[in-house]
Amino acid sequence: MVDKNSNLVLRSGHTIKNRFGKSAMSENMATNFLPKENFVNAYSAWANGGVGLCITGNVMIDRDHLGEFNNVVLDDQVKDLTLFSKWAQAGKANDTTLVMQLNHPGKQTPKFLTNVPVAPSAISFPPPMSSMFNTPRELTEDEIVDIVKKFATASILAKEAGFDGVQIHGAHGYLVSQFLSGKHNQRSDRWGGSLENRMRFLMEIYKEIRKAVGVKFIVGVKLNSADFQKGGFTEEESMEVVKTLDKLGMDFIEISGGTYEVSAMMGKEIKKDKSKKESTQKREAYFINYARKINEFIETPLMVTGGFRTSETIKEALGSGHVDIVGMGRPYTVYPDLANRFIKDEGFVLEIAPKKTGIKILDAAIPLEITWYTQQIHRLGKKKSPRPNRNVWLSLVETIFELGTQGLKRTRG
Repeated sequence: MVDKNSNLVLRSGHTIKNRFGKSAMSENMATNFLPKENFVNAYSAWANGGVGLCITGNVMIDRDHLGEFNNVVLDDQVKDLTLFSKWAQAGKANDTTLVMQLNHPGKQTPKFLTNVPVAPSAISFPPPMSSMFNTPRELTEDEIVDIVKKFATASILAKEAGFDGVQIHGAHGYLVSQFLSGKHNQRSDRWGGSLENRMRFLMEIYKEIRKAVGVKFIVGVKLNSADFQKGGFTEEESMEVVKTLDKLGMDFIEISGGTYEVSAMMGKEIKKDKSKKESTQKREAYFINYARKINEFIETPLMVTGGFRTSETIKEALGSGHVDIVGMGRPYTVYPDLANRFIKDEGFVLEIAPKKTGIKILDAAIPLEITWYTQQIHRLGKKKSPRPNRNVWLSLVETIFELGTQGLKRTRG
């Protein structure tokens, strides 16, 4: 029977030492697109905290298309990999598997960063997001092919820097997710229309990366179980994509869900099972049911992220055989040794209160569920201990002071 401390051998031949995975969270602390000492400090803390698989925040493949002002970028303009190598060395300490998440934001890039963003189709976001993001222009065939190559270039550089692998960000409304969505992708060529065509962009990225880095380098993907919006990427479509990726030889698939229009990955849109006590419902992993449905059809290991709060729930998820890696994100900013806590203490319960001021207009305008945790990452980057009980009002003031009005628009997970 699989337990929390069992290792996991991927198709690439790489062994992950246990079943705990830190999901990607945007660090929002690069300097001139580069990972400085703060990245070394934060990732040292996570590696020494016992996590088996550590996935970095989204690294952009093109400096002309950013999701946030302080993103790390790894593209063909990076000529010196020294800082990336230091980051990799720190994150791989304690036999940790370190995977770099690669991303292109598509049209999900703030107005003050990109005047004319790109997307599968020239379709703007609906209000209120339309006030934050400009209407995109439709990508040409040549541009699509070029972006595919940029993913491969970044993967080659990540391998040269010493990372164990890369993860394609195919969730949360970014460019790959936009291509998969029938709502955002209304092309009539080979990149749009049918699901086979809409998934082509992701498949070509995977094939190009695999051709560039070989079979012994980890290549994973983060994929929505669904977009949870009318006309968007459905659960049935997601499962077909997963089956196709499985046949191609993907090393692992992380299941998430939603977009910034519908934030299911933050636990806001998952319908509650009224037959269960609310306390039980809150402990359950958000996307366990999806994993149960798809697992019988694939061999690729599944990482399910979100909702794990007790050792009992983790034990049940792994014991069921439907989940191979237990993914958590924000809790690792508060407890960098979270994996060790769960491994050593069968009775450990993770208690994290919602980050709200209680004033609806403030909570709607300022994403404290993101910025509060980003500030914890910044503490780790300064070699400071997290502050689990930090007052949300202090976080609010710091958010406004550091980022200002425009910064609030760019701060996304």
